[in-house]
Amino acid sequence: MHSTFVLTAIAMLAFAANSLLAREALGTVSIEAAGYTAVRIVSGALVLYGLMRRGPLQSASVDRRLPGDWWAAAALFVYAIAFSAAYLSLGAATGALILFSSVQASMLAFGLFKGDRPSLREVIGFAIAFGAFVYLILPGVGRPDLVGCLLMIASGMAWAVYTLRGRGSRDPIGETAGNFVRASVFCLPLAGFALLYETATLAGILLALGSGIVASGLGYSIWYRALRGLTTFQAALIQLSVPVIAALGAILFLNERLTLHFVVAAAFVIGGIAFAILAKQKRQA
Repeated sequence: MHSTFVLTAIAMLAFAANSLLAREALGTVSIEAAGYTAVRIVSGALVLYGLMRRGPLQSASVDRRLPGDWWAAAALFVYAIAFSAAYLSLGAATGALILFSSVQASMLAFGLFKGDRPSLREVIGFAIAFGAFVYLILPGVGRPDLVGCLLMIASGMAWAVYTLRGRGSRDPIGETAGNFVRASVFCLPLAGFALLYETATLAGILLALGSGIVASGLGYSIWYRALRGLTTFQAALIQLSVPVIAALGAILFLNERLTLHFVVAAAFVIGGIAFAILAKQKRQA
C-alpha cells in the first residue's frame, strides 16, 4: 500500500507538470498544437524504448514482441492531440473542468458496469472532493467554445480508456513504451503539418520535450505501475488532485497569487479524497 501511495503521488505530480508545461507552451504560442503533440509523443517513445531495451529501467519484455497495444496507443494519441487543440480555444479552468469531469464520468461508469460499487462513505468523499474541485476552478470558467468543449470531452474519455487499459499491467515501462511507439505512427501526419505550416521557438520545443520525456513518458509508466494497487473508483477519484497540484505549481513557479479561495478548495479536495480512500481501507479491513 505504501508503494502504491508513493507511485500514485509521483504520477499525479507528473500529470500536474503536464498541465503547466502545456499551459506555458501553448498559452504563450511558443509552439502550436500539432507540433507540441508530435514532439511530446515521439520524444517519449524514443526515450522509453531506449529504457525498455537497455536502460537502467529495462523492461521485462526486452526479449519479446513490443508490448502495449494499438487500442491504448490510439487512446493516448486522441487524448494528447485533443488536449492540445482544445486549449487553443479554452481557458485553463474551463478546460480542467471539462477534462476531469469527462474522466470521472467515464471511469466511474465503467467501474459501476464492472461491479465496483463504492460505499456510502466513499460516495460522500467523492462528492466533497468533486464539489471542491468545481469550486476551485469555477471563477475562471467563462462561456466555453463548443468545438473546444467537444475536443476536451474527447480528450477526457480517451484518457479514461488509456488508464483502464493499464489496469493490471505487469510491465509498466514496456507497455508504456509500446503504446508511445505505436502512437508515434499517428503523429507522422502531425509532424509533417507542423513542419510545413507551424512555427516553434526553442522554448516551445524544450517544453514539449519535457512533457514528452518526463511528465508523459516516465509519468505514465509510473501511473501504470500504481494502477495495480488501485480500484477503478480510486483511480478516478485521485486524479481530482491534479488541478490542485497544478494550481500550487503555478503559484510556486509561474508567480500566480495564493488566495484563500485556493486554500479552502484545496483542503476540501484533498480531504474528500482522503476520506474516500480511508473508507475503502476500512471496508476491506
